[in-house]
Amino acid sequence: MLVSSQDALEQFMLYIQVEKNFSVHTVREYESDLLDFLTFLQTEGINDLASVEYIHARLYVTKLYEEKRARASISRKISSIRSFFRFLNRQYGLDDGAFRSLYHPKKESRLPNFFYEEELKQLFDANTGDDLKSLRNIAILELLYATGIRVSELTSIQVEDVDFHYSIIRVMGKGRKERIIPFGQFASLAMQDYIEQARPRLMKKTSHQQLFVNMRGGELTPRGVRHILNEMIDKASLHTKIYPHMLRHTFATHLLNNGADLRTVQELLGHSHLSSTQVYTHVTKEHLRQTYMNAHPRA
Repeated sequence: MLVSSQDALEQFMLYIQVEKNFSVHTVREYESDLLDFLTFLQTEGINDLASVEYIHARLYVTKLYEEKRARASISRKISSIRSFFRFLNRQYGLDDGAFRSLYHPKKESRLPNFFYEEELKQLFDANTGDDLKSLRNIAILELLYATGIRVSELTSIQVEDVDFHYSIIRVMGKGRKERIIPFGQFASLAMQDYIEQARPRLMKKTSHQQLFVNMRGGELTPRGVRHILNEMIDKASLHTKIYPHMLRHTFATHLLNNGADLRTVQELLGHSHLSSTQVYTHVTKEHLRQTYMNAHPRA
């Protein structure tokens, strides 16, 4: 049975969007991974997916290693292609064994980067102000640190998702899973200042319900948030490179270092598996030393 690559890809993309309800970001990753693999198959002269065998899977993974792709990237691509062939197996009865038996490279075990509390204070202090831009930026920084949400979650928050009475916010996470997260007084005050003083003035010529907006009043994008955070780092003269997930790492690290239990942090982060949260159980050098000094009889 001839199975066209293009037709199969279109059907699979529709399946993960409609039936699986994957996020836009996840769908894009799948599409990128599969297009890369299908392009490789074309260079090998394979246009019929029913002709794909284990040797082709091995050749593709070898190519990825030769291109010096990161192990995490290779692992994700293999996972994407496995899902694709499982779908083809159900739809067309194609053999999905080529990638099922393929070696899955282990991800590099690296501790997440995070901010120390004094670095965060420096970051907040350097960016405090009463102009429109500062009010918005501080509200973004406070909310990211207070809740540990992903940037994709931050940029999808609507004004009605924030409940100041109970100090909670509703976010839509991976797999379209909704969760409720509390936030503290610093984030609450920063967001109220932004909503009351900055947002209406930024949105004089636009109308939408997204909470955070750009300086022209349009919907703020994840790329825009990254740019804002880099500007804030430069302003604080911190000699570190920031990326949005770093505040998520910081949120989890500070909670665990101050006694929060792993299950609670898992729920706040929106992790499906506890193993995803356990990466944050590292401790800072100061916390490690303090625990030792308090606990050891001859410290």
